[in-house]
Amino acid sequence: MNLQRQAAGQGHRGGRPAFEPPTEEEIRRIVVEGDPLTLVQVAERVGRDLARPGDNPRSPDALATSQIRSVFGKVRELDMHVRTAAAAVRELDQETYRELQLLRPKLAYQAARATGRGVQWLKQTLDPAIQLVERDRQRFRHFVDFFEAILAYHKAYGGQ
Repeated sequence: MNLQRQAAGQGHRGGRPAFEPPTEEEIRRIVVEGDPLTLVQVAERVGRDLARPGDNPRSPDALATSQIRSVFGKVRELDMHVRTAAAAVRELDQETYRELQLLRPKLAYQAARATGRGVQWLKQTLDPAIQLVERDRQRFRHFVDFFEAILAYHKAYGGQ
């Protein structure tokens, strides 16, 4: 078990850890390679863990949708902008790239002010994914799909 996973799972009692962040390899397969099976498997695990840390839906560490609404809203806005750009354009324009990178400090701020660890865990998942997008339009689409899938599974597992 790597140190990141040990630290993330501290504080659980029996059963599974409260949160198991994706590995660097999993994030790379999702964002860079666009592997849909890895995306679904990891998004389900992350979404479940964010909704029910350590199998406890009442945990103070559970992620509330309201905690990330503004981040997801910005990602949706950027996605709409990217979708309307000419199909031949393979790179994100400067403004889209800039706004995407600015989500990283926004996530860090929200994680710091949240009372539970759910936003911190989401940050641990999304920050490395954002970094791998670079300026690549296709990688950005893979990132958006991953974020949407996490939120879908979060809701499916009872996330509020």
